[in-house]
Amino acid sequence: MEQKKVQVRQPKYAKIAADIASKIVEKKYVVGEKIYARSSLASQYGVSSETARRAIAVLQDLEIVEATKGSGVMIKSYEKAAQFVQQFLDVQSVHQIQLEVLESLKRQREELNYLQEITDRLVNRTERFRSVNPFVPFQIEVLEQSPYIFRSIGEINFWQNTSATIVGIKRGQDLFVSPGPYITIEPNDIIYFIGNDESLERVEKFLYSY
Repeated sequence: MEQKKVQVRQPKYAKIAADIASKIVEKKYVVGEKIYARSSLASQYGVSSETARRAIAVLQDLEIVEATKGSGVMIKSYEKAAQFVQQFLDVQSVHQIQLEVLESLKRQREELNYLQEITDRLVNRTERFRSVNPFVPFQIEVLEQSPYIFRSIGEINFWQNTSATIVGIKRGQDLFVSPGPYITIEPNDIIYFIGNDESLERVEKFLYSY
């Protein structure tokens, strides 16, 4: 049976935010300079205006830029841009190691789909290790009837409503690790989260509350 490769990657808005921060570090943009409006960024990177907005929101949350309605986006901090770029590169390195681990495990298995097996192993071992390792994640599939489809994690206050922390989202063959508050929830997403023994029930009730 042919096994499909899992791609661990960052959301587009995070990559755009990191690219803009890199240009600040490289002095292509300087503190106090105004850069493109949201629509121009969307055109430049070939993404939607919403994706561009989220990229700017990330940079604004990190105090790298200051966005004022009607006044555009102004570069605010070189130092914080440098910190963000370094953190982004560190995460990318971790993702590369994860990819190598996944490929190594894939070569050891025959006839079984890698993703299905790793999911089964995770489920089988969860209860055994839960008491000694609170960071073994729960998982839940998001069905179309959830009222939070196409809304972002931050918008629905996931952590505040469930006391659970999302550590990954699997969408088709893509796995988003530490997705952050701006990624939206889509039908058939599998959400991986950590919490206490009551978290799974709270998340189920939250995702399917009407």
